[in-house]
Amino acid sequence: MTGDGQAQFLEVGAGDNIRRIAYLARAKPGAPGLFWLSGFKSDMASTKAQALADYAAARGLGATRFDYSGHGLSSGRFEDGTIGQWLEEAVAVFAQRTLGPQVVIGSSMGGHIALLLLKILMANHPDHARRLKSLVLIAPAWDMTEELIWQRLSSAQREQLMSSGAVHRPSAYGEPYAITRNLIEDGRKHLLARQPFDPGRPVLILQGLLDADVPSSHTRQLLDFIEGGRVEIEEVPDGEHRLSRPEDLERLLNLVGRAVVAARS
Repeated sequence: MTGDGQAQFLEVGAGDNIRRIAYLARAKPGAPGLFWLSGFKSDMASTKAQALADYAAARGLGATRFDYSGHGLSSGRFEDGTIGQWLEEAVAVFAQRTLGPQVVIGSSMGGHIALLLLKILMANHPDHARRLKSLVLIAPAWDMTEELIWQRLSSAQREQLMSSGAVHRPSAYGEPYAITRNLIEDGRKHLLARQPFDPGRPVLILQGLLDADVPSSHTRQLLDFIEGGRVEIEEVPDGEHRLSRPEDLERLLNLVGRAVVAARS
């Protein structure tokens, strides 16, 4: 385990599919840790990720964050990435580079990965699942590839994607980016698809009501199939997708603080 000032690397996958995953980790034995999962085309140097790292350092908490393959400092091309690969990387970093109780915080696609991470740990790695004490999700893009990408493509775009293997979508945050057939088809293997699911621990959600990328109606559907009565949604009336304003970060850190208190108990 390292201090979180200089990126370290972890190899994930096998054969031709090995990826060199960059991560920053700071362990605090005996204290809970924060585990950050970035959004689609985002990385571990984002405003929210850095705010969480600073919060953890100021309070003597552990902190772990990483870049998915094709993102940030990690190897690979973004166009080759899939939900399955990014989930595999999340499992590997969580299992191999965190210690003790963890609060998992996921933004947008990272919220989807967070829910999938919990499910796979509960099914296959119960010792690690017991260390995952709470989820804090920011505009969680659950089943993103199907619900928020495929269903929003026009008939012509779907036809182009299936025939040529990719279609480019405009972005409000930079240049157009590729959506690949492989991303969509692999994503269908990793859908929550409104199947009843009891996470067995708190799920705290921050959601902007002006979010056009992950609408509040999409987030509220989690209440219909996440069982156990431990999901809470805090809605921000004037909040958009990024939720990176100082007042948004304050709300996020308040939720994280609640999750840390629960993780200590």
